[in-house]
Amino acid sequence: MLATILEELPRFLTYYNLLFLAQAALATLALSAFGCIVGVIVGFVLAFVRLTPSRLWLPLRWFAFLYTEIFRRVPFLVTLMLCFFAFQATGYDVPLAVVGAVTVALIASAFIGEIIRGGLVSVHRNQWDAAATMNFTLPQTIRHVVLPQAWKIILPPAFGFFVMFIKDTALASQIGVIELTYAGKVLNNKGFSAALSFGSILLIYFAISYPLARFGKHLENRLAASRHHRT
Repeated sequence: MLATILEELPRFLTYYNLLFLAQAALATLALSAFGCIVGVIVGFVLAFVRLTPSRLWLPLRWFAFLYTEIFRRVPFLVTLMLCFFAFQATGYDVPLAVVGAVTVALIASAFIGEIIRGGLVSVHRNQWDAAATMNFTLPQTIRHVVLPQAWKIILPPAFGFFVMFIKDTALASQIGVIELTYAGKVLNNKGFSAALSFGSILLIYFAISYPLARFGKHLENRLAASRHHRT
């Protein structure tokens, strides 16, 4: 196998192949970044809605709860296919990248929303009660009292999700989105060995994920040290 890889390597490392891999890597990064950014925004809204005590918000709380539970439990590929066929049913020629982006946003919102909600409710109830005695509204309570304490609990699992999510976007290749896994299939179909084609994809995924994982671990260690110092 090693001899085959060494023989194919000069033909593999051409300008157009490397450009194709770079574009696929950028597509993977774009999908992941879009999903995480939208996930943080929508996830925070979902977490906020689920924490509202008013009865008038009860339908929205149920919607937020069902949204979170459904998209956290339905497999990525099933959600991707449902979005793909839903867009097809509209009759419009929607780009495959848009279908992939909508799918990753739906899933990321559910996961990150639950991470944020879990971080907010982990703050001791006394903090919420103290804010209530000062006549803080719920947005004021979260912004000025709860969130400054909760973000240290939210960040570590959020970064863990971000790293995992980069790998999950590979499933977008199933509908033809040109990202890293799709690029590996194309190169393999062009005659390059699977070991060389997907081994290159593996290295690129590692190069993307490892620095993010190390950064998340660095933040986690700093936050743990700061909590220990306060104790």
